[in-house]
Amino acid sequence: MFVNYRGRRKAKCVGTSRQLAEQVRRQFEAKLALGDLGFLEAPGQEIPRFEDYAARWLKRYAELECKPSTARSYEQLLRVHVTPRFGKQKLAEIKRDDVKEFLAELRRATRVVNGTPVPKFSRNTLRLILTALRTVRYAAVEDHLIESNPAAKMLKKKFVKSDKPTHQASAMMREEAEGFLAAVNEVCPEWYPFFLTALRAGLFRKGELIALKWDDLQFGADERDPNRYILVQQNYVYGKFTSPKNKKPRRVDMSRHLRSVLVELRDERLLAAMMAGKMSIADDLVFPSQAGTVLKPDNIAPRYMEPALEKAGLRPFRFHDLRQPSVVC
Repeated sequence: MFVNYRGRRKAKCVGTSRQLAEQVRRQFEAKLALGDLGFLEAPGQEIPRFEDYAARWLKRYAELECKPSTARSYEQLLRVHVTPRFGKQKLAEIKRDDVKEFLAELRRATRVVNGTPVPKFSRNTLRLILTALRTVRYAAVEDHLIESNPAAKMLKKKFVKSDKPTHQASAMMREEAEGFLAAVNEVCPEWYPFFLTALRAGLFRKGELIALKWDDLQFGADERDPNRYILVQQNYVYGKFTSPKNKKPRRVDMSRHLRSVLVELRDERLLAAMMAGKMSIADDLVFPSQAGTVLKPDNIAPRYMEPALEKAGLRPFRFHDLRQPSVVC
């Protein structure tokens, strides 16, 4: 029996009976329909196990196609959830029913909170786990290792749709923002320019603030010059500098008050640099740590923001809430 499939030709000897050959042909056709191409592989070129292919794909994908944060998310989802289930199986052995049962098991899993069993995984987590599995399988299809992706259409199923966020962004009112900044001046005055920038410039992410350099700031000729702005062209995520989330630089307006505070801070830094024999601070970070290194994002809220909120007697806010444009002035 000869099999011709997309330019690939394989001969199989199944005996002397034509009836047996017809029976085997139907079996092979069924395998092709399911995306199982294992019988087409030459000796020594077998379809790899999921864990081996996923590890190679992740390294290639992380280095060439995505941001460190995205690669880290895929790595964790694959390592914790997907590989323990499918790692030892060959890519072609993972069928749609296997994926459905895997998701059903995750959905049935529970944990105990205050003595009450609750679902262990949210719909968002299920969606992310399935996305990791699906993306690896798509890559295997593109590499001609399998014909179809059994997880391809499952994101449309109701049980893996995204949950609505439990926390809706809640911007500070002007009075709350002023009270917060006043409290920052009392609790941690050296952080006043940082939080003022987050509030007054608006639409800033924490990593983008951390990655700001003095060369990104355009102050204009004076405070009356409208040509003043902040150029956002970097982000700092998981210990690495990368592009902004949309991968494109953008300009953010700078208010007069913010300009005044940042100009004063720039002059202080420039004077310190010149005293140390350095003539420019253009490539220096605007908001470094006390040691002159990159700020640790996870320390900002508990060490500085939350104490200031408590001092001001304000309701809890996330750092992300400072991005809301309603407080820009």
